[in-house]
Amino acid sequence: MASLLLSRRDLDFLLHEWLDVESLTARPRFADHSRETFDAVLDLSETIAARHFAPHNKKNDTQEPRFDGERVHIIPEVEEALKVFAGAGLIGGGMDHEVGGMQLPSVVANACFAWFQAANVGTAAYPFLTIGNANLLLAHGTPGQIDTYVLPMVEGRFSGTMCLSEPQAGSSLADVRTRAEQADDGTYRLFGNKMWISGGDHELTENIVHLVLARIPGGPPGVKGLSLFIVPKVLVGADGTLGERNDVALAGLNHKMGYRGTTNTLLNFGEGAFRPGGAPGAVGFLVGEPHRGLSYMFHMMNEARIGVGLGATALGYTGYRHALDYARTRPH
Repeated sequence: MASLLLSRRDLDFLLHEWLDVESLTARPRFADHSRETFDAVLDLSETIAARHFAPHNKKNDTQEPRFDGERVHIIPEVEEALKVFAGAGLIGGGMDHEVGGMQLPSVVANACFAWFQAANVGTAAYPFLTIGNANLLLAHGTPGQIDTYVLPMVEGRFSGTMCLSEPQAGSSLADVRTRAEQADDGTYRLFGNKMWISGGDHELTENIVHLVLARIPGGPPGVKGLSLFIVPKVLVGADGTLGERNDVALAGLNHKMGYRGTTNTLLNFGEGAFRPGGAPGAVGFLVGEPHRGLSYMFHMMNEARIGVGLGATALGYTGYRHALDYARTRPH
């Protein structure tokens, strides 16, 4: 199966003969690396993708996530694959050593991730979103937010999402209505609904870190009034322990043509399913400055655009390789 996912020879040509990624090791950031370390991580990625992601690719489509009104049911192979992925340190492939990452060049980290997208794009979507979420917080979060949320994501204990679209607004972010009311303790309470949120609810990790666009009352209209908030599924204590369930509730799953192994959700924030601290609203923590939420979110959105394009390329290429193999081996 591994030989049909992608062509290692093609990847080596692109990375080493065309892009000359080894030359990046002359830069201080990548001085600890060499062609040998790049190749070793690529080998590891190919092996894990072939052994733990590809075998349940079809099952992801035929037995997509199911919501019974209380919890989401996902085939067990997904959680097993994600544990192996996280255990190999691949969530932090391109991140700094200081947060537990490998500090690989982005081009190498993306080449590694292409193996997983070719093998099983539905399962790969969970770490894909987590990586983007963590990178946004590394760029715009406080040291406390990084310690509380990013480090557990790099370890694979927490996962991440991006919550932008709403049922009434579609992709028009200027029409977002979710509001964030500041509480006396400096946190915010969020009220609203978010639609088409990939990875929005599951039990694959201990916690889910939602990055949510919302409006602080009194802010400018349109996209200039959007702020960005961390809204964890489960609140996290100062010592890193999990506490109360936050008021983020799954209202239903959406069924999509592709990415069927990834939960695609409608989430309700602050509708009273839970009352953290005995008060209404989903507890949120402001990222950066008020009303700059969309500019921060573009950090993750642009990374996601590159990743989605890479995934489409990987899917198309593995489809070609499987079709070519069938044409070569089918009986005449």
